[in-house]
Amino acid sequence: MDVRDAVVVVTGGGSGIGAALARRFAREGARRVVVVDRDLAAAQGVADEIEEAGGAAVAELADVTDAAAVNGLVERTLARDGGIDLFCSNAGITTGAGVEDADGAWLRAFEVNVLAQVYAARAVLPSMLERGRGWLLNTASAAGLLTSPGDAPYAVTKHGSVALAEWLAVTYGGRGIGVSVLCPMGVATPLLMDPLAAGEPGARAVAASGEIITAEQVADVVVDGLARERFLILPHPQVGTFWAQKASDPDRWLAGLRRLLTDQ
Repeated sequence: MDVRDAVVVVTGGGSGIGAALARRFAREGARRVVVVDRDLAAAQGVADEIEEAGGAAVAELADVTDAAAVNGLVERTLARDGGIDLFCSNAGITTGAGVEDADGAWLRAFEVNVLAQVYAARAVLPSMLERGRGWLLNTASAAGLLTSPGDAPYAVTKHGSVALAEWLAVTYGGRGIGVSVLCPMGVATPLLMDPLAAGEPGARAVAASGEIITAEQVADVVVDGLARERFLILPHPQVGTFWAQKASDPDRWLAGLRRLLTDQ
């Protein structure tokens, strides 16, 4: 997937990884970057930066958990640009909840981390299939391959995000549709840094597992992974090693993670 001359949509594009992706795609020569966020001012700020740097961008306000809003976003983009080459379902949330917490945190996590990606695929796939090409990039997390101590809804829904990407790749990969899933570990965004500053054990365990990298470093790895047409994009390569260790000996892996959590 070459983003040069591509029309790219990035949800959660007003900050963090989404903003870094939007800026990097513009630098790579995207024909237009559609910066989507529930905070229009944040999205507009990123779009303005891209425009000032000589790129082409537009800001869009959308709630990605509203299927009608996602449909409208796609329809407006198709009407304006004629097609969508890359749709990045990047919006996501953490909760800090466990199984004992109220259902609201669980429902919200499923809405943002899984169903929003379902709505995006449902909205954009018909036009991609008609053109015979297109790419979906779903942001999950290392938690989607491993787990997330201290945040049960996040761990469960990020596993769902990975599973959805796998299903999409199997179902549509033979029809011209590429699929990638992004699974970073520790990234210096508020999703990690705020809980880390509060001393939450789960965030401390993530920080102890490897380097905390910048959102810009994630964007670099994404561009390379898309160019290589990789399904699994790992900004932290050790996540692949951890994943293999988990698969080969789950009991040992779980015991090691319990020790890591206890040490924090």
